[in-house]
This record gives sequence, C-alpha cells and structure tokens, in this order.
Amino acid sequence: MKQKITWFSVLALLPFAVLVIAFEIVPLIGMILDSFQSDNAYSWVHYVTALTNPYYFKGILNSLQISLYSSLIGIVIALVASYSITQMPKKIQTIMITFSNMTSNFSGIPLAFAYIILLGSSGVFTLLSKELGWNILSSFDLYSWSGLVAVYVYFQIPLAILMLYPTYSGIQKSWRESAALLGASPLQFWWHIGLPVIFPGLVGTFSILFANAMGAYATAFALVGGSYNIVPIRIGALVSGDAISQPHLGSALAVILGLMMIGAMWFNERMMRRVRRDLQ
Repeated sequence: MKQKITWFSVLALLPFAVLVIAFEIVPLIGMILDSFQSDNAYSWVHYVTALTNPYYFKGILNSLQISLYSSLIGIVIALVASYSITQMPKKIQTIMITFSNMTSNFSGIPLAFAYIILLGSSGVFTLLSKELGWNILSSFDLYSWSGLVAVYVYFQIPLAILMLYPTYSGIQKSWRESAALLGASPLQFWWHIGLPVIFPGLVGTFSILFANAMGAYATAFALVGGSYNIVPIRIGALVSGDAISQPHLGSALAVILGLMMIGAMWFNERMMRRVRRDLQ
C-alpha cells in the first residue's frame, strides 16, 4: 500500500536535510570540483599524479595493507567473541553488547593517548617489562606499522562484535539437534551449515571494518604524526601542510579514498541483503 507523505513529516525532516546538504553534499561537490582544478582549468592531472607518483601510491598501498591486516585480525577475534556472547545468559549478553557499543566509540586521539600511556616508549607496560627483565615488548614499537595495526585492531573488534552478533541468530537450535541426530560432529555442522549461514554477514562485516580503517585519521595522526605514509595523513598534509600546500591534489586523493570506501560499503550492502533474506 502506498504511504502518504504529510507536510509535518517533511517539515520535521527539514533541519536534518539542511545539515546534510550544508555540511556533506555541498562540501563533497566542492571537493570533487576542486580535485579537477589545475591552473584555472579542469584536468585529470591530480588523479594521474595520485595514482602514478610512487610516494602517493605507496601511501595508498600502506592504507590498504593496514586496513586489510587490522580487519582480518579484528574479525577473527570478534568471530569467536560474538559466538561466545551468544552462548551466555540473556542478561550477560545485553551487558556485553552494551560494553562493545561503548568501546566501539572509543577511538581517535583519546585512544592513541591511552596506547601511548600503556605501550609508548615510557609507557606503563614498557617500563614494567624492562623492570622485570622481560623482553616481550623489546621489539615492539608503538610508533611504527605494527603499532598502528595494534591500535586499529582495538577499535575494529567491538564494531565487528556488534555486527556479527545478530548473524548467529540465523542458526536455529533445531538445526544442531537434527545434525547431531544424523551423526554429524560439531565441526561438520559448522563447516557444512553454520559457516555458510554466517558467511555473508562475515564478508559484509569485513568490508565495513576495511572502510572504517581506511578512513581513520585522528588515531594515526596522534600516534605517528606525519612520519608514516598513509592516505588520510597525506590528505591532511596536502590540505593544511606547513611547508607545501596542494589542496587540489589532496582533494583528488580524498575522492580516491572515498571511492574505495563506497566500494566497500556497496559490497557490504549486497552481503547484508543475503543475511536478511536468510534470516526471514
């Protein structure tokens, strides 16, 4: 049945629409137009530079690599953790999901500061391990690639738990009982039934984690400043750098980053459609 749109619903939506247009649509259009500007003419030169210059291309590869590793580690840990949560009483499940929701929002500069206090050069755990004569953290450098992956994994895990937790509801208890009655082992049940059911949700969650890591800026900048070459930091340096400012090239990099994130979100939407269809 066709739903009637009332004037009240349109007026109620108006403030949100104004905010979206003023702070998302207009800046986005301005950024896209700016990325094609070169010597008062439109050109693809900034995109060519972003994709062919070894320095910027290395930044794209570093971003892809960090996003891939942090998403893989995060989703493996979240896969086991979210399953464990579903096996607990409902009250504990609610507490754990609330806790995951809260920790998923702990990111950016506060998260980087927390890691510096704990695992930095003069961090609590770093000094404690030296005092006790342990060499656990001697080869770990928080201000390096491995340090960035460790911090990224932290904010990937609770987000992945929140997204994977509902997918387990698609597995009916009666399926396990039927499989057991037919002589299937738990491993055989998960390989032939459980994993195919949660696989679309797993892939969709991975794509969200990947996009989440690709766009992370504040955490990385607070931790390594401009010393590590990833796309968000390069965009920030090109737009507001002290030495050299190239906002048009920064806009082109931002559009490329946005397209990669849109691709990940599109893939997630396709996978989640399959999850919703399986849950019906």
